[in-house]
Amino acid sequence: MQETKIRAAALGTLLAAEAMNVLDATITQVAGPAIHAELGGAASDIQWFGAAYTLPFAMLLITGGRLGDLLGRRRVFLAGVAVFALASLGCALAPDTGVLIGARAVQGLASALVIPQTIGLIKAMYTGPALSAALGWNGPVVGLSAVSGPLLGALLTDLVSWRAAFLVNVPISLAILAARRLLPEDRAANPVRLDVPGTLLASLGVGLLVYPLIDRWDWTLFTGGAAVLVVFGFHQRRRRNPLVEPSLFGHRGFPSALVTSTLFFAVMNGVMLVVVLHQQLDEGLGVLASGLTLLPWSGGLAVSSWLAGQWLVPRYGPRVAFAGLTLLLAGILLAMAGPPPLALGIGGLGLGLFTVPFFTTALSVVRPHETGSAAGLLNAVQQLGTTLGIAVLGTVFLRGHSLIQALVPAAALVLATMVTTALMRPAKTTAKATV
Repeated sequence: MQETKIRAAALGTLLAAEAMNVLDATITQVAGPAIHAELGGAASDIQWFGAAYTLPFAMLLITGGRLGDLLGRRRVFLAGVAVFALASLGCALAPDTGVLIGARAVQGLASALVIPQTIGLIKAMYTGPALSAALGWNGPVVGLSAVSGPLLGALLTDLVSWRAAFLVNVPISLAILAARRLLPEDRAANPVRLDVPGTLLASLGVGLLVYPLIDRWDWTLFTGGAAVLVVFGFHQRRRRNPLVEPSLFGHRGFPSALVTSTLFFAVMNGVMLVVVLHQQLDEGLGVLASGLTLLPWSGGLAVSSWLAGQWLVPRYGPRVAFAGLTLLLAGILLAMAGPPPLALGIGGLGLGLFTVPFFTTALSVVRPHETGSAAGLLNAVQQLGTTLGIAVLGTVFLRGHSLIQALVPAAALVLATMVTTALMRPAKTTAKATV
């Protein structure tokens, strides 16, 4: 009985760390204009408040997982939480946008150390049916945290200050560190060596592609970024222990899944940002009011995720994803006339209907020994998609201050997502088996 309580407390500690890190990926979306109003700086800094976090988070996720394999997952997890606490304090005390953006980047780096360790530590504590039950908490906690970030940011900013949205991480982190003795140490039996050159090449290439989308359109940077990523591809093919498992790209469906994930999360997070910017900068709503505007979006996602997982996907299989994308497109088109609750509610329902079948279909095309690399890569492009959505849709809005102009590319991205989803080849199983 005592051991069961200790494991439950340890699981709660891991989930709290995961929720804290995922929350911070979106917590500045509502508070961004308020931060900019106090600290000043360029209008594009509003986008960097989010992108500076999600970009290093995306690029270092796989490397963070490898560090846990090599050095021990408990050790890397605790180091990540400690760095995250210090970076959060730096955000809360930032005197200008430059310091804030730099501290946000360190937060993203720390998250890349924390998040990959949670699944491994849960597996080290549980086996059999208990493991399935423990892992079952992971999805709801991550999903709820991701969509709750803007609302929490709005509440803290309105009731206290935007600085409180970062400062609240410090006591939570200290509580997690205080519970460190509850966590087991765990590491891979045959860890794969770090691919430091690959990590640097991938980070540089993606950074060169994303930077001009936010600050200034520069074909030289785009070309340089593409060239670096080509070098990265050749490097991966020649390396004995690559950062990304090359055999994954031998499946026709998996590259399509990566593109699909990037496009979908670009829409999901980009739309949230431009709706909030429209509410605050054009409609004159306060931080809390604009945050509450997103409730139908988040609520629709929560309801439809449950319906999809419990009833729709077991009965209709991957086809539910297309129904979700259709509803998402309908919500975006309705929102072009203004973001009423109905439009955002319909779009939110579409989000949940898509996400549940997507991940099972994406992973069904890979072999068992590729699953870890595939899951890490899917998580990485999810964060990359968030960065691109913030960059592209946010830039379109800030240049014209038109919600319609920003939602037109969002609608186009949904149509592209429909195409790439159709190119994913699910495993030849029954619909119920894909759940």
